Amino acid sequence: MTQSIAMALHGGAGVLMPGVLTCEDEQAIHAALLQALKAGVDVLEKGGSSLDAVQASVVELEECPWFNAGKGAVFTHAGDHELDAAIMNGANREAGAVAGVHHVRNPICGARAVLEHSEHVLLAGAGADLFLSEQAGLEHVSNDWYDTPLRRRQWAAQQQQPETVLLEPGGVEKKFGTVGAVALDSHGHVAAATSTGGITNKRYGRVGDSPLIGSGTWADDRSAAISATGHGEFFMRTVVAHNIASRIRLVGSSLADACEQVVQGELKELGGNGGVVAVTPAGETVLSFNTPGMYRAWLDADGGLHTAIYAEDDCLHRL
Repeated sequence: MTQSIAMALHGGAGVLMPGVLTCEDEQAIHAALLQALKAGVDVLEKGGSSLDAVQASVVELEECPWFNAGKGAVFTHAGDHELDAAIMNGANREAGAVAGVHHVRNPICGARAVLEHSEHVLLAGAGADLFLSEQAGLEHVSNDWYDTPLRRRQWAAQQQQPETVLLEPGGVEKKFGTVGAVALDSHGHVAAATSTGGITNKRYGRVGDSPLIGSGTWADDRSAAISATGHGEFFMRTVVAHNIASRIRLVGSSLADACEQVVQGELKELGGNGGVVAVTPAGETVLSFNTPGMYRAWLDADGGLHTAIYAEDDCLHRL
């Protein structure tokens, strides 16, 4: 059965087990996930595009300090923030992405600006900052706007081990990660968006999978929209998002089987931890992860809104 609209989002996958978070933390995270889901679903219910829907959801997540994107992004080795984001339209496979940007308040809006106002797909570093500074309608902030006390504590701890990085998320002090969303609109088009602050103590201009089209972000009306979260280096080596979509389009796999084969199979076999949210033009929705938990939310076929943290978690919100 084809579903008219569909949506799913994530806020990071990692070592998330009962007892790691306080009850108050859990309630706040469920509320943040629900707010982000509502933002995207509201766009879809009004007949808006999947591209607008995923952007709306990711903006909400970037504004929330619980997650490693926008406000709450992790610190680099140098003690600042470098942010990455990507957005892709499944209707025509147009995409925009930014990497290593320092001042745009919502990196996902910066990625959308690249999609709509440049001839390129990915802009990085100082050049990306300059391009974004010239775009009307984008809000810019000082780099310390992204700071939070938790992130500063993580960075300070890492200064005691300067040659290491912290993968996001995992462990008590590493429980918030990359955000992303996928959606199907009433016109039959899918879209995906992903945003991240990367990994704590990253150096040398490190860029992960999130802004790389095909690795952490992919959308194609012929297959599916996918947004990923986890250990970026492994997601790049397995080209996770495009890998899943290719199995659907070229082999005829279902979305569930394709996600299982890649996330639980190929990715895990290499040592990669993380997960994906994905949706097809038929409305099939899958949230797949090989970690103990993943912050996630989704719209079910009956219009119910769900949020979850742990593997067996499922909180249905009655409206």
